[in-house]
Amino acid sequence: MTLKRILNRLLFFWRLLIMDKTQLDNYIADATGRMLTRLKPWLSTVMVAIVATIAVALASTSPSWAGQIGVRMSPATSQPGEKPAYIGKVIELVDEYSDELIETFKDIHRHPELGFEEEQTAAIVAAELEELGYEVKKDIAETGVVGILENGEGPTVMFRADMDANAVEEETDLDYASEVPGVMHACGHDAHTTWMLGLAKLMKDMESYWSGTLVLVAQPAEELIEGAQAMIDDGLYEPEDEGGYDVPVPQFLLAAHTAPGPTGYVANLPGTRMAGTNQFDVTFKGIGGHGSTPELAKDPIVMTAAAIMEYQAIVSRAISPLEAAVITVGSVQAGIDPNVIPETSLLRINLRWFSEEVKDTMIAGIKRINESIAYAYGLREDLFPEIEYGGESTPLVNDEELVEKINPHLEELLGGEDWLISDMPPSTGSEDVHLLKGDNDEIEVDFAFIGIADPALFEAAIAEGKSVPFANHNPEFQVDLDAIPLGAKIVSVMTLATFNQ
Repeated sequence: MTLKRILNRLLFFWRLLIMDKTQLDNYIADATGRMLTRLKPWLSTVMVAIVATIAVALASTSPSWAGQIGVRMSPATSQPGEKPAYIGKVIELVDEYSDELIETFKDIHRHPELGFEEEQTAAIVAAELEELGYEVKKDIAETGVVGILENGEGPTVMFRADMDANAVEEETDLDYASEVPGVMHACGHDAHTTWMLGLAKLMKDMESYWSGTLVLVAQPAEELIEGAQAMIDDGLYEPEDEGGYDVPVPQFLLAAHTAPGPTGYVANLPGTRMAGTNQFDVTFKGIGGHGSTPELAKDPIVMTAAAIMEYQAIVSRAISPLEAAVITVGSVQAGIDPNVIPETSLLRINLRWFSEEVKDTMIAGIKRINESIAYAYGLREDLFPEIEYGGESTPLVNDEELVEKINPHLEELLGGEDWLISDMPPSTGSEDVHLLKGDNDEIEVDFAFIGIADPALFEAAIAEGKSVPFANHNPEFQVDLDAIPLGAKIVSVMTLATFNQ
């Protein structure tokens, strides 16, 4: 919604509120006014939100969570009302599971695990799926779990949840905060896993509402951008007699991710939604020595510092300003003692891009900078910097037809189209869920963003001039507990809508 439309609506409500009783009655008596009688009970509530709504409208002139929504005093209340019967059943059942889901979420949040180490989380998933009667396959790519539920003829739909946490020290002071020093769920994967468990239970309880095969995937190591490809490489779809896991190849692949918008809002748009990424390490080599005699050494830390600054010139001077490009050095590791020049210095680098040409430009530029710095410092070629490549992923693209079929069902669940973000630019965040397609390019993908910020926190952040109350991977990241059952309802409706399209 544009700023002009928001302000016009606010002006309209203000005029209604300043009318005296006679004026208002006369206005309502008018044919156009009769359409507004349904709004009268809400007028006082609207005024409570006017200041917050203006703040939202002015917070950003570019499409974003803050620029697209009005702050609501409570999350979307998923009451059955006039909704289709199956949506009413989803609401009823997930409300019954709500307390259990929240406790599961808290348990996973207390015990975060890094990529390929998600043993406790995987055990929770496997045990729940086995209890529900799913065919369960474990230890795929070390900790991955798959649950399969066959329910007659129909399409095969896969839903994926990632399980891994972040190397971040939690600072939320929640009573269920991480109990693991230096590790927390700062990206909402604990919520994703819990949503999938809610979906698993609901699809079993609602077997009469759908037909086909449901495949649930608890994936390791999304943060490393390695887990999905590792599951493919480990034989996810390969026959068991060839050492694989014989998981059915889906026609549709669904997933959802937390976003720091207010609870009750969903962004589910077609086209390119997330950037491609490459992660790799650069090791600068030098010649160690005493800190008091640097002329006798070749200092890799100084080389590293020069490289970090030069990398940013690739983005600003080698790539068009109209293209998106990000080079982030997220970690620098070198030396221990203050009076020792170390032999090596390690940089951990992350790239984001939407164009293969931009990606190639960044990688080639980094290589040239590395080698030119080493040459300038007089190093032999055998001491030139080395690159070790890690996880990588292409941009995530949502299938337009699938999104268009799912969104009307989400509108019914959430209470109208206003709860669906309609204009949001692609994110420079990245994902690897679509790599679960393997070589099956015909699989259709839909990846939705679900708001998980307490509306009160979001409102306060907007009032302070922020766009969101916290970012993903921030020590203060936290999921509104109301978003746990609501998220389970959202992914359940996405899945049922896909089966029944």
